[in-house]
Amino acid sequence: MVQAGDSAEASFTVQHSDTAEVIAISPEDSFPAVFSTSRMIALMELAAARVMRPLLEPGQLSVGVSLAVEHRAATPVGGHVRAVATYLRPEGKLYRFKIEAFDDAGSIGEGEHVRAIVATERLMAGAAKRKP
Repeated sequence: MVQAGDSAEASFTVQHSDTAEVIAISPEDSFPAVFSTSRMIALMELAAARVMRPLLEPGQLSVGVSLAVEHRAATPVGGHVRAVATYLRPEGKLYRFKIEAFDDAGSIGEGEHVRAIVATERLMAGAAKRKP
């Protein structure tokens, strides 16, 4: 069972592979070598998924369905980052979270995130249908 206020964390040390710089697809793309927003979001989602573990039955997983996030501060390679997800409330079959991210100097981002529980097999079958 998960109750309002339950929380979980995820953390790691920022590597070059976690930076916005590695997102570039072509030579015209130019991003800085700081912790990327996409990796911050992934860390936040991981924290929320950890909160939901007790709700999952064999063959199920939780997936993100919506996200509203602000990324407010740059974190350099070598900095330690941590995400905290706090369960707020159910919304029908969905689960709403407050999500926050921090580095060694303090807050770097926050927002809200919604997750759902799905059957792993059904999710993978749906993904397979999308192949050309």
